[in-house]
Amino acid sequence: MNATFTLDGRPVAFSEGQTILQAAVAAGAYIPHLCFHPDFKPHGSCKVCTVKVGGRHAASCTTRATAGAVVESDTPELNAERLALVQMLFVEGNHFCPSCEKSGDCKLQATAYDLGMSTPHFDHFYPDRPVDASHPDMLLDFNRCILCSLCVRASRDVDGKNVFALAGRGIRTRLIANSRTGRLADTSFSHQDKAAHVCPVGVILHKRRGFETPFGTRVFDRKPISARADSTAEIAAVEADGS
Repeated sequence: MNATFTLDGRPVAFSEGQTILQAAVAAGAYIPHLCFHPDFKPHGSCKVCTVKVGGRHAASCTTRATAGAVVESDTPELNAERLALVQMLFVEGNHFCPSCEKSGDCKLQATAYDLGMSTPHFDHFYPDRPVDASHPDMLLDFNRCILCSLCVRASRDVDGKNVFALAGRGIRTRLIANSRTGRLADTSFSHQDKAAHVCPVGVILHKRRGFETPFGTRVFDRKPISARADSTAEIAAVEADGS
């Protein structure tokens, strides 16, 4: 029988080596997250999955589950901290949801809705970021990047290509296409790559397939992200299908 910890008073079983978030996802318990993906080693980039373990803050995607641990997630304090993080992600990029192809399938947008975000709160940075349409099958809109590094990890660890990388430091950190020219067309990137299907926002898009699914019928249009305890697996399946 598996050991258990409690998450917001609910017992959650886990296997040896699982993190709190991995166990929660497997048990159908929702902890907000953006940079976590079940196919990759946890990275701890966004900190949206932060919980309290024994009263101390910890990233649930990188913290191993332990028997008898008392984990808090759905509290006013933690949700307020998550809201601030999500608000900062919105103002650090150029996220214009009404015109975005990923609206309704975007985990950043869905998480913001779920946390009750009604205003960015902070001043927008309005960074000057490019759009790369050089590739015959794919479009890169760097304006929407939240630096989750999922495409970097997918290209490196699954595709074996290292098509993407994070360049710069601090506030100047940015996603780049790893070629001499900086253009996606000058890499070995393919629309069939794992990296083409893991972006949680609207950076990596398939050409000639825009708006195939009408607004109002998309994944998070049908049900809020917190009501989808299986959201990680479902969104992965949606993205793998290329929609």
